[in-house]
Amino acid sequence: MVIKIKNTAKKTKSINWMNIRLCIVIIFAMLCFIIIVGHLAIIQFVRGKELKEKAYSQQIENKIISPSRGTIYDSKGEILAQSVKVDTISINPGKIKNAQNKKVSDDIVAKGLSEIFNVTYEKLLEDLKSNKSVIVIERKVEKDKVDKLKDWMTEQKITAGINIDDDAKRYYPYDTLASNLIGFCGTDNIGQNGLEQRWNSVLTGTIGKIVTVTDVHKQAISDENEQYIATENGSNIYLTIDASIQAIAEKYLDQAMVENPTATAGNVIIMNPQTGDILAMASNPYYNLNQPSNYTNLGYTEEDWNAIEKTDRSNILQDVWKNRAVSGTYEPGSTFKLLVAAIGLEEGIVQTDTENDFLCTGPYLVAEENGEPRYISCWRKIPHGYNSLRGALEGSCNPAFMQLGQRIGPQILYKYFEAFGLFESVGNDIARAYKGTFTELDSIGPVELATTSFGQRFEISPLQLITAVSAICNDGILVKPKIVKQI
Repeated sequence: MVIKIKNTAKKTKSINWMNIRLCIVIIFAMLCFIIIVGHLAIIQFVRGKELKEKAYSQQIENKIISPSRGTIYDSKGEILAQSVKVDTISINPGKIKNAQNKKVSDDIVAKGLSEIFNVTYEKLLEDLKSNKSVIVIERKVEKDKVDKLKDWMTEQKITAGINIDDDAKRYYPYDTLASNLIGFCGTDNIGQNGLEQRWNSVLTGTIGKIVTVTDVHKQAISDENEQYIATENGSNIYLTIDASIQAIAEKYLDQAMVENPTATAGNVIIMNPQTGDILAMASNPYYNLNQPSNYTNLGYTEEDWNAIEKTDRSNILQDVWKNRAVSGTYEPGSTFKLLVAAIGLEEGIVQTDTENDFLCTGPYLVAEENGEPRYISCWRKIPHGYNSLRGALEGSCNPAFMQLGQRIGPQILYKYFEAFGLFESVGNDIARAYKGTFTELDSIGPVELATTSFGQRFEISPLQLITAVSAICNDGILVKPKIVKQI
């Protein structure tokens, strides 16, 4: 009996140890279950929205379809600016593979692409070894380069990792014609200057896209829910400009610049006074619209251009791109005498051919300042003597118009300046327009009145002047200048 009791005790002890092990296993399993359930709960309820969006972004591919930018025509249908089809070349480092789905060496890729495109072998090799997901090799690539790339890819049997995407490039058939007026586009086909910038929203159009579901290899999965959102191409614009008249205006402006070597800039505007249609708007200096930032087109050598500070280079380009007819102001000088004469005639203060109406003796006394006489001389060394208004205009006599300005007075002059539109900016549909800068009416003294009467000591834009003069040619009816004929 003693032996049986002893054996029973050992058996009981063994059973208890197994129970403990079983409990540990059960507890561990429950802990694992709780952790898994907790993690699933976090994924589902805490990070559910975030992960859902991430999965969507990985599975859904939006392929952007760029719209065609509208064409700019002259009044007779000649193309001044248009978009042509080109391509953008990019690569996915680490994903460039051949037909056997094997990775193509970085060295082969760098060597091949550097020989075709404007990239250095060393820089491209460095990018290929980086962790960049996409590298743009070159934008706005012409067809001949794309063909070379395709031939090289065929030779190397490359089937993935090099992307050829449709793009558009702005092209200007006449290079420099009306360059300051038309402006140009950046690499993103967004207008950067001139009409390209001012009418960008009309010319650009609306981007389209294709939304597709892709697998882990970014291959499209057939899906009835694939969406296609069509592009809306930009609108075409017809200008009032006549390309033939524009070319003639630029020819004679260039000639005038040569004959006046001290001149740094100039412009010509030709406008129909009855309709406001601008037939030509020429500026000098001009630039090549197809290479707006090319310093060689601006007369600089590479050495001279590199010696200029970056900020100064930018200022030089901005100055060349500027449309002075609209965005520049100047003292109109004797051309302004037309307006003063018109004001005098309209008010009945002067007649066209009254003999001996004005007297030019050279210097003309306009005021007494601190007990000292203040004279302003005529431009001509030999005085004009007695003159009518017609004779004063023909001889552009300063003293005659100072006398006329005194008769009219500053209040009436300014009333007409406002009616002529000189206190407003004109041409905002062309470029950033500036308005005239005049002395405040309350601050006009005898000297300011005299100088204003023959077009000095104030500034207006050339477009303001031609708009005002056109009103004289149009029986006093002021019309706004117009550059866009039709959209």
